Amino acid sequence: MKRRNRLIALALTLVMSLSLAACGGDDKETPGPDVSDKAVYRTLYSAEADTLNYLNTSLAKNTAITYNLVDCLVEYDAYGNVEPALALSWEPNGDSTVWTFHLRQGVKWVDKDGKEVAEVTANDFVTSARYVCDARNDSSNIGTYRGIVAGAREYYNYTAYLLALENAVDGTDENGNPAKFTVDEDGNRELLEPVDEVSVESVGVKALDDYTVEYTLTGSRPYFISMVSFGSYMPAYEPFLTEKGKEFGTDNANLLYCGPYILSTFKHQQERVMTKNASYWEPEQVFIDEIRQTYNAEANSISVSMYQNGEIDAADIPSELLNAMMSDSASAAEIHPSRPNTSYSYWFLFNFDANFDAEYQPENWNKAVNNENFRLSLVHALNRVPALSTGDPYNPTGNICNTITPATFAINSDNGKDYTEYAGLPAYVSGDNFDEAKALEYKEKAVAELTAAGATFPIIVYMPYNSTSSSWANECQVVEQQMEGLLGTDYIDIKVEAVSSENFLRDVRRSGKYAFMKCNWGADYADPETWTDPFTEGSTYSFIFESTDPTTQALYAEYISLVDAAKAITNDWDARYEAFAKAETFLLDHGFAIPYSTNASGYSMSKLNTFEGQYAPFGGASQRYKDQHLLEKSMGIDEFNAAYEAWKNHS
Repeated sequence: MKRRNRLIALALTLVMSLSLAACGGDDKETPGPDVSDKAVYRTLYSAEADTLNYLNTSLAKNTAITYNLVDCLVEYDAYGNVEPALALSWEPNGDSTVWTFHLRQGVKWVDKDGKEVAEVTANDFVTSARYVCDARNDSSNIGTYRGIVAGAREYYNYTAYLLALENAVDGTDENGNPAKFTVDEDGNRELLEPVDEVSVESVGVKALDDYTVEYTLTGSRPYFISMVSFGSYMPAYEPFLTEKGKEFGTDNANLLYCGPYILSTFKHQQERVMTKNASYWEPEQVFIDEIRQTYNAEANSISVSMYQNGEIDAADIPSELLNAMMSDSASAAEIHPSRPNTSYSYWFLFNFDANFDAEYQPENWNKAVNNENFRLSLVHALNRVPALSTGDPYNPTGNICNTITPATFAINSDNGKDYTEYAGLPAYVSGDNFDEAKALEYKEKAVAELTAAGATFPIIVYMPYNSTSSSWANECQVVEQQMEGLLGTDYIDIKVEAVSSENFLRDVRRSGKYAFMKCNWGADYADPETWTDPFTEGSTYSFIFESTDPTTQALYAEYISLVDAAKAITNDWDARYEAFAKAETFLLDHGFAIPYSTNASGYSMSKLNTFEGQYAPFGGASQRYKDQHLLEKSMGIDEFNAAYEAWKNHS
């Protein structure tokens, strides 16, 4: 059995258990009687990976492969407990600004044919860090280093300057001095400010010896252990990375492997096969010998019939088929929902810097949104159950989230207390924002105050959605009807609009072209601090900091002061959680956001037991096949719910 490392300074998530015949309880080496003898897991896919370069991608279609091919310093058991992986042990210094990892010896890099190439050493982590922090490699994962690892931001800025310099043109500045300019696609010139040289050695990742790697951070990061399970912190063998250059990760031959699987076959838009790595350091925990994935552009529409015919082992249920399949006892017996994913939290947000079209009256909206009674009238008018029923008619309350930080996301390891049990959050967790009487009470106050302020009614509430999502369209229609029905169309006029855009986030949310919209955030590490990021100055959520209203400015300043005070507490988990919960309670009390739900992936049939696999609400744990067996058949809803309750109640 794998060693459990429960003695960590940070509660990373649930400390839970599972007692199911299908997975044999905690003893993963002894599958229960319902576990399949088959060792091949077969699925379809319709979205081809565009890179296997794990240092440069965070897209799920890519990481669903790479997290099975290369290991991290740490991994997680089925209940969110940190465990040794490539690192056998680790420790922070007294203020958690320096973290030292002691590596497992004898771990091998192998090629796609399983031939051993080299040993994994501390230098491989230095190599990956320097790669990610070099702007010339265009890594989308730089955010996991910049501002976190010492020297990462400075080195990235310097290499970004070098990159820009390659295409810069000569000119003179406003004083007539020779200067370099960048030129955009429209021919606009911008002065390229020189950046002082920064050495790559300044990046705070050092190999103290072959089996010891040290990370020096920009400040105290007591949760840093949870960050090293992201792909950007995976190792890379320097001679191979240098040899391959831009070809690194373009296919299975341009990659080395130290994880539980090798990508033995990678045929673009045909087939990919992950085969058990014979040189893996923990082969006894790899129960599925082969993952065989077949490309089909129509996978979403044919996977159900192929599953029922025994040709594949998993299928997502399209929403248009769900009711019919649930009415059939045979198919319903193998259909189950997804486990609530607390790595994502959804909220309806108010935009304080309206940049939408004049027809939706942005100036009038700005008056309304800065009125707390108006915001609270909408907070208490939103009934989430009908809206969530559009996506899950069988269990619409299963993914409701009453706080910004989802319940069970963070647990104080010192006393087992959930973060949402601190400060004023219990009142939100145990209740429901929806309250018709309060909504109408706040409406009456808002009408009087806004009329005096010169606002006109009804207040147009511009609510766009991505036209590619039919489920979002249905949800928006329900929200419009329900809220207008309660508050009255003489008070609000919700304008739902489908927006066709190749980049909805860039063109709508990040540009502030909405008044009221469902938004989400994904956790970057296992600490409540990560959920404050969308509300801090410079983010592209809500733009509260852009408000010019004195009352809003004062409230926002108080919120930021509460957050800063919480961040400063690094050695007392009770005090830290209490302080962050106080800040979150303040945000909710003043109606700056309406908590909505955690993430859900709908209904499916699958012979994998999700409660047996690795679990963490961040990083790639949930995408790994290690530790999982195949079941003879998929769980039904009742089996799934029983397993979920057992998993939640483990101690």
